[in-house]
This record gives sequence, structure tokens and C-alpha cells, in this order.
Amino acid sequence: MTRASPDFHPALRVLHWLMAALVLAMLFIGVFMVSTSGPAYVALLDLHRPIGIAILVLVLLRLPLRLATGAPALPADLAPLQKRIAWGSHVLLYAALFALPLVGWGMLSAGGYPVRLGGGFVLPPILPHDLALYALLRAAHTAIALALFALILLHLAAGLMHGLVRRDGVLRSMTTGHRQAHTPPIADDDNPGETATLPA
Repeated sequence: MTRASPDFHPALRVLHWLMAALVLAMLFIGVFMVSTSGPAYVALLDLHRPIGIAILVLVLLRLPLRLATGAPALPADLAPLQKRIAWGSHVLLYAALFALPLVGWGMLSAGGYPVRLGGGFVLPPILPHDLALYALLRAAHTAIALALFALILLHLAAGLMHGLVRRDGVLRSMTTGHRQAHTPPIADDDNPGETATLPA
């Protein structure tokens, strides 16, 4: 759905940047987990699990909000192929953001590992204990994480291109938003004490 406003819904913008911060944190945590062992690994894992579930919850909130509020139209001078690529990359981003934590949850369930979120709260397993399935989901989790990283780089490059090169307002629609144009009042010649405004 195309949104009449040139900006994304304010709540959608908040969710976008909150998720961006969490995903960025997860990427760093994931990199350090691969190269760390011992107590540091356990500490990183204790961060990795709840942040992953938080991303899953946020994407489940964000997707219906995005469908309900729509998105601003892309610039009219953008090539049709670029518009299709933009649409497709957003679909893939949503899919990866949903699949990655869900596959991680399933992987831990299949491996017999509890998904602890802190404060003694543990999520129930969503798959039966199965080491072969665990190995399959572990490989899938890694593949989706790499795909998500590539999509984020593409998304970042597109955002910078719109913001720094084209300067067409696309980046602003998800950051500060467009300022509403206020037309200064003009004097009414028939009534010197009155003012009139230009038509919108």
C-alpha cells in the first residue's frame, strides 16, 4: 500500500531504528561468538538468545504495522527495475529477520538447549530433540545470517545513495521526516489589519 505522506509512520520509524540497533549488536555478538570460547562465549550466548527473540517479536509487530500504514511512494524518476529491486530487497529483509531467530529457536530446541531469556524465564521448545535436525538448522542459521548481512549492506548502500547522491528524500522518510511547509501570511489589501494565507 502506498502512503499519502512522504514519510513512514512514526511508530514504524522507531521500530526500524530499534531493530537496526539490535541487528547490529547481534552481528557483532555472532562474530565474537565464532572466535571466542570459555566464559566469554557463555556470556555472549546469554545475550544472543534474548536479543534474537526480541528481534522476532519486533518484526511480528512491524510487519502488520507496515502493511496497515503503507510506505511512501518512491521517486517518480527511479527506474522501474530499481523499484522492483527495492521492493524485493525489503521482502527478503523481512523474511530473513523473521526466519533467523525462528530457525535459531528451532535449532536450540532440536539440540536440547533451553532458550533462556533472563530472569528465570525459559521459552518452550518448538521442535523435538533431534541431533540431525539440529545440524541442519545450524547450517541454515549460518546461511540466513550471511544472507541477512549481505542484505543489510545492500540496504545501507541504497540508503546512502538516496541520502547523499540523489538527495531525493527517501532516506529522510525513515529518519527525521520531511518538515511541513508553512506558508507565511500575506497582507490583505482590502483589510490592512487582516492577513490572508496562500492557497495550499
